[in-house]
Amino acid sequence: MADVEEGQASGTSLARIAYQRIRGDILEGALKPDEKLKIHALRERYGAGASPLREALSQLTADGLVTRAEKRGFRVAPADTVGLDELVEARCWVEGDALRASMARGGAKWEHAIVIAIYELARTPRSIGDGEFRANPEWERLHKRFHMALISGCGNRIVLDLCDQLYDRAVRYRSLSIARSFARRDVVQEHRELADTALNRDVEKAVALLQAHYQRTAHLLSDADRPPEQK
Repeated sequence: MADVEEGQASGTSLARIAYQRIRGDILEGALKPDEKLKIHALRERYGAGASPLREALSQLTADGLVTRAEKRGFRVAPADTVGLDELVEARCWVEGDALRASMARGGAKWEHAIVIAIYELARTPRSIGDGEFRANPEWERLHKRFHMALISGCGNRIVLDLCDQLYDRAVRYRSLSIARSFARRDVVQEHRELADTALNRDVEKAVALLQAHYQRTAHLLSDADRPPEQK
């Protein structure tokens, strides 16, 4: 694919496009953990110039999705069980407090956002495959909207931005293992119970359900990646 002409868009726009495309491939698992990200290969893959690609990779490094080593270039960030455990712990801490604040501060707008989000998520299939798992992009979009709606009443934009980033990191782990683990739980019921409890302002139960939801995901994904003789 030929490089995008620099004159067609600003350098910032080109870097943003490259950032979104590389980020999408990392989150979906098309670019594998620890895979080396060579600029010349990325130019062929994405049709972008070297400067926008380096800017995009630097942003992805700040996001925690790419690593950079001195004289060794860029790589996709690793996705091991230690990283997953730390990610889940961080989400439980941060989103647990954000959910508490949302239930204390959230009004009708917050409640309405949850009601709409759970309704649309519950009626959307998670897989679009016949006989095998194929991720439904619309489900993923609605899933993120639901989880962000739960904490949207906290009133702290910095916390919401952090939760947004943590969610995206979690998507990558699910993408790597979901085909083997998604049928082993009733996520529709989990989401409905979480929504109902939050709307009822049952703070301790809602936070416990949210944390158990994330911990269950971590357990299933770790189990899916474990060799059969260790299960």
